[in-house]
Amino acid sequence: MQRRLRVRWGHHLHPAGPEWGSGPCYIDANQYNGRMKASEPDVQLLQALADPVRLAIVRQLGACATSVCACDFTSCCDVSQPTVSHHLKVLREAGVVTTQRRGTYIYYDLAPDFPGRWAALGASLAGLVPVA
Repeated sequence: MQRRLRVRWGHHLHPAGPEWGSGPCYIDANQYNGRMKASEPDVQLLQALADPVRLAIVRQLGACATSVCACDFTSCCDVSQPTVSHHLKVLREAGVVTTQRRGTYIYYDLAPDFPGRWAALGASLAGLVPVA
């Protein structure tokens, strides 16, 4: 048996339009329990990309055809090397980037599965907000 929760918008209209406020909305309680764990891969991915410095790093990696040395990110992000290292660690732990040591330097690439993960996340959110 499928459990469903009933949610009312009250006297407020949903931003998507008046049709949202005209009746009750049902949430499938089997799919959503109201608690998102920070350890979920989608949550980690979104948290990692939510920082402007990390987003700049990902954009630079996406624009480069080859691996990028960690020391090269200080010029694009205008932050110190220890700060870049911290942001790269967050991106690595979220599975956004991969590393390769070459002598004393560490080179970064976008993870091979990152484009697919990003596309799947976008597809799962498609239709939530009307696009004009």
